[in-house]
Amino acid sequence: MPTVAFHTLGCKVNTYETEGMLELFEKDGYTSKNFDEKADVYVINTCTVTNTGDQKSRQMIRKAKRTNPDAIIAVVGCYAQVSSDEVKAIDGVDIVIGTQHRNKIVDYVNAYKAKKETIVDVEDVMNLHQFERLKIFSYENRTRAFMKIQDGCNKFCTYCIIPYARGGIRSCNPQEVLEQAQRLVDNGFKEIVLTGIHTAGYGNDLEDYSFYDLLNDLTHKVNGLKRLRISSIEMGQITPEIIRLIDESPIIVDHLHIPIQSGCDKILKRMNRTYTTSEFEEKLNALKKGLPSLSVTTDVIVGFPGETEEDFMTTYNWIKKNHFNQLHVFPYSPRKNTPAEKFKEQVPGDVKKDRVRRLMALSDELRTEFASWQMGKDLEVLFEEEKDGYMQGHASNYLLVKVKDPAIHEGDIHTVKITDRIGYDLVGELHEKG
Repeated sequence: MPTVAFHTLGCKVNTYETEGMLELFEKDGYTSKNFDEKADVYVINTCTVTNTGDQKSRQMIRKAKRTNPDAIIAVVGCYAQVSSDEVKAIDGVDIVIGTQHRNKIVDYVNAYKAKKETIVDVEDVMNLHQFERLKIFSYENRTRAFMKIQDGCNKFCTYCIIPYARGGIRSCNPQEVLEQAQRLVDNGFKEIVLTGIHTAGYGNDLEDYSFYDLLNDLTHKVNGLKRLRISSIEMGQITPEIIRLIDESPIIVDHLHIPIQSGCDKILKRMNRTYTTSEFEEKLNALKKGLPSLSVTTDVIVGFPGETEEDFMTTYNWIKKNHFNQLHVFPYSPRKNTPAEKFKEQVPGDVKKDRVRRLMALSDELRTEFASWQMGKDLEVLFEEEKDGYMQGHASNYLLVKVKDPAIHEGDIHTVKITDRIGYDLVGELHEKG
């Protein structure tokens, strides 16, 4: 029986697409192996958001070649899309597929077996108008499933390569989204996480159907779905009707990840982010007022070209004032062929490293503060695994909760009264209502 091994770099969208390709291989009779084991086919699903992503992709290609010099090596995804000639030139690479046509990967492997000729399928993403159908109905984790609903981004932030790697926004047909969601629920999944490159941009390319419409349909038309989570949403995409729906929906969770990227207006403008800190803050306050239990996490880039110490402290203080519950902090990484790569006043690496450290320390404070607020509260928890004598899982606000109780099983959803915490993780006991 033939074997295949995957290595996935980058975002949750890549993880989803890897699962989709794996299902195609399994349907063709392949068995999955770990990437460090000998396999007949290796697939490296690449990332190009940072230079480190490119470097790690090349390392994994070389590792596959060392593990089995006779294997077929396929390189797919964002790095393959924007640097296809560079990837093709790496010793051992047999198949190169960009960010489209990954649903043909098994056909390409079979074609390579027959002719032993290098295959490159990298389409100009700027001409793409159709969403690539790569459906997934099973995951190793049986409690939470990621579901990709859109691809591409139209924003063109000055630091970002993704529009050049993924193209413009393309949405999955609404009926197909609902059918896939129902299949996932029927296969035992309690929670679905909506994901994409610009997730809440879903519907921008559809007639008379919006992201709100999709959330509404998923809430009312998918039988048995217990939880619906949005992987990320831009503040400008949060409308009063979406706030109202989150409040009223029995399944949409009280956690939103809303990227800010900088708390300094000068830097936001240089990034080509289309909002000011005051506009963001005004909407954030309206959101918290409408949804008092909401947990809000965010992304921050530090060391963007031209960011002074004063600019950084403006960001630091603005984030602290607005009580985000966790920060994902990234040092700015110049990307070839993006406007910011050519900006003057590039910030030295040691300065970026220090700013990341300081913001991560603030994130630790904010996470601890948010965890402390949960003491004595009842939280709904989806239990995912047993670890260190506890059954643990995520509350709807995405905090990790641990309970010692033999009555709890993987996949159960229970109301838990929070009694203690270990670091940011919460500890509690079952407190079923009624």
